Amino acid sequence: MNWQDYIEQNPEVMMGKPCIKGTRLTVEHVLDRLGHGVTYEELMASYPVLRREHIQAAQAFAADYLSFDRTIWPPGKTA
Repeated sequence: MNWQDYIEQNPEVMMGKPCIKGTRLTVEHVLDRLGHGVTYEELMASYPVLRREHIQAAQAFAADYLSFDRTIWPPGKTA
């Protein structure tokens, strides 16, 4: 899966947050709904433009983003 085929960032759309290409549906929203137990099928029913590949791309984007070597800890916190 090449998430770049499905995810884009445009400073004029949703304040530059990563979105499903051609929509205003943010990666953040998709992942939030999944994290709250919403299924792929429920997401796709709620957002007819959304396809299974879009949801998988959002997850792949998050995995790549989290794989960066740099970890940012809140002030006063350490690993």
